[in-house]
Amino acid sequence: MADREVETDGVIVTPVSRYHSRHVGVLQAEHEKIEWRAERPRADRVRVREHTCDCKATFYELCQAGGLMFIRRTHRVMGKATVSESPWVLAKEAQELWLGLLMGSAR
Repeated sequence: MADREVETDGVIVTPVSRYHSRHVGVLQAEHEKIEWRAERPRADRVRVREHTCDCKATFYELCQAGGLMFIRRTHRVMGKATVSESPWVLAKEAQELWLGLLMGSAR
C-alpha cells in the first residue's frame, strides 16, 4: 500500500498508517467536569463501543459492561499509562456525557 494519499477513480484513498479516529473537541470555557476515578475491575468483560484517536497523550473509550456504560480515560506520560473511569451509569446518561466530551463541553 502507498505511504501517501492516492486518488483512484475520483476517490481519495488514505493509507491505513495515517488513519485517525475521532479527536476530542476543544475544551469550552464553561464545561461539565467529569468525576474521574481510579480504574477498578468491576466486570469480567468490558466492551469498547467507541473510542477517540490515540495519537495524543490522552485518549478516551466509551465502554459497556454489566448493563451500564462509562468512559475510560487513558493518559500516557514518559511510557507510563494512567487509566481512570467516569462513573458507571445507564446508557443514555453515558452517551450524553460521551457526546459532551467529543464536543468539548465535558472533560
